[in-house]
Amino acid sequence: MVKSLTSEVEVDIYDIIFKRKSIRKYDNSPLDENVLNRISEELNNLTPLYDDIKTYIKIISGDDVKLRGMKQAPHYLAIFSENKEGYLTNLGFMLQQMDLLFSASGIGSCWQGIPSPKSHVLKSTDLKFIILIAFGMPTETLYRKDTSEFKRKSLENITDIEEAKELLEPVRLAPSAINSQPWFFTGTKDMIQVCSNKPNFLKAMLVNKYISIDVGIAIYHLKVSAEHFKKTAIITFNKDEHIPKGCNYLTTIKLESKE
Repeated sequence: MVKSLTSEVEVDIYDIIFKRKSIRKYDNSPLDENVLNRISEELNNLTPLYDDIKTYIKIISGDDVKLRGMKQAPHYLAIFSENKEGYLTNLGFMLQQMDLLFSASGIGSCWQGIPSPKSHVLKSTDLKFIILIAFGMPTETLYRKDTSEFKRKSLENITDIEEAKELLEPVRLAPSAINSQPWFFTGTKDMIQVCSNKPNFLKAMLVNKYISIDVGIAIYHLKVSAEHFKKTAIITFNKDEHIPKGCNYLTTIKLESKE
């Protein structure tokens, strides 16, 4: 359970996964200053996947963004990172925490790879700019009616672990760039090997930059799902020798029952 950014109500993030959607139409009125302050506090408390990678996340306005044909939102998270092994997966894992919290709080949000911050924002840190997340009050329906509205691969196409399908259903629903869903999960229900699919040449031109971010998003959904089923998700590197052909190994999630 998490506390909403807009009230004192507690919301189950696991339930939000099953109705969350990316919002692209916003009321351009700024959010209340108290809400923005709470968002800033949450940004300072995000849990990293790898705690040795420096990151910087800045709240900026729509006027601080080069939209490049995209519709404007009142606010954006500008996300920067040290360029280090695992940094993109780390950011996907961290910022999906905010994406789900926004949705749980009645705030729309959307990962945005096309727009970029203006030069004065880029000069505010020495770290590498990675991606933006738009957010604000939506002028379209915030939630899906049910999971039939998701356009996603079947579980059979993202995992070969028969005993983990209930656990991985929330992972199946995770967002990804151009809805490519570039993940595959193998191993056992207690030791899940997380892989990314190798894209073909044409798809690689569109999504290569985002594959590791997308897998980080999926890993966060897996963590939320594990906690829902009273398990602790532990990040390890314990590569199985039987990684499927066409997959790149990223990490291993060890699941342990909570006492």
